[in-house]
Amino acid sequence: MVGTQQIDTNTLRTWLETGKEVSVLDIRPIQERTEWFIPGSIYFNAYDKLKTNNPDALHGLYLDKTVPVVTICAGGKTAEIAATLLQKQGFEAYSLQGGMKGWSLSWNIAKISFPDFEIIQFRRTGKGCLSYMVSSNHEAIVVDASLPIEAYQDILKNGNLKLKYVIETHIHADHLSRSKQLAESNNATLNLPVPNKVNFNFVPVDDNTIFKIGNISIKAIQTPGHTLESTSYLISEKILLTGDTLFIDGVGRPDLKANHDEAIQKSKMLYQSLQRLLELDENIIILPAHTSQPVDFDNAPIQTTIGSVKKSVPMLQLSEADFIDTIQQRIPPTPANYLSIVEKNITGDFSDINPIDLEAGANRCAVS
Repeated sequence: MVGTQQIDTNTLRTWLETGKEVSVLDIRPIQERTEWFIPGSIYFNAYDKLKTNNPDALHGLYLDKTVPVVTICAGGKTAEIAATLLQKQGFEAYSLQGGMKGWSLSWNIAKISFPDFEIIQFRRTGKGCLSYMVSSNHEAIVVDASLPIEAYQDILKNGNLKLKYVIETHIHADHLSRSKQLAESNNATLNLPVPNKVNFNFVPVDDNTIFKIGNISIKAIQTPGHTLESTSYLISEKILLTGDTLFIDGVGRPDLKANHDEAIQKSKMLYQSLQRLLELDENIIILPAHTSQPVDFDNAPIQTTIGSVKKSVPMLQLSEADFIDTIQQRIPPTPANYLSIVEKNITGDFSDINPIDLEAGANRCAVS
């Protein structure tokens, strides 16, 4: 729509990250809002009226005219109509370019520091994807890279860090892996857990693998169940990167790319893997590869401890038989495009696709 001001995802992300006062107005249908949203956004049910260009579509909406407004919808078109109406009412209003599809690549970070190492948690705020950079004595390792590699490159450069390894917890089904590209761009070693079906070269990770960076060691712990190759990583006996095996409020789903019998078998493997992790020290901090809620710009790491998760996730207290029955009853809807995403992650070639179109939407990796 001619004359409508737009801002891109990076601008809005920067505004939120720096604490700039802004009203984010979500005008999508309520079912889309329920699936995923921008933290702190205001919802107003005006989608149908806006689609018909009703000039009273925003009647009853009360916002502070001294605060900029950013309107959002799925792809950006209807939000332009809303922004134009607000501009006519005297607001400094913008529509979010690309809408929530574009927002799927937005991110923020949180840090956890120890005497010998630091962890940066990269959080895709819309998708809930979590990746990690662990650094010690100017060396670094990146786990589950899900963002365009520039996000990691900037941190490496600003911290004067050399990327030594790039690793993954499993083949992901809800986002494209940037690990291969990141490793190649930094002349780092790409290490992937086995058994692995990717069509490119990598160094295998198994139960005997130990990574050394700076002053610390990172031990691989094979934890099959969510996928056959799923692997967790124990950092200096203090931090456990659990991938999609164990979340702060649930466990990984065992059904993707599996028939009923295979899902049952993977559920049994998942139960046994979880028991192995729950035997570790209760003070160890758990950092998962996903969260089910949009991530706030609050600098607070998404984390829990083994002791806490034992108490807060009832499924972890069940017998094996009850665990398998329960998890099969609670399988969430299948993630959008997951087969295409898995296939692309196996080939490592994204040249013929638009990542925003393929990755849009919330993740559905957890069962709770």
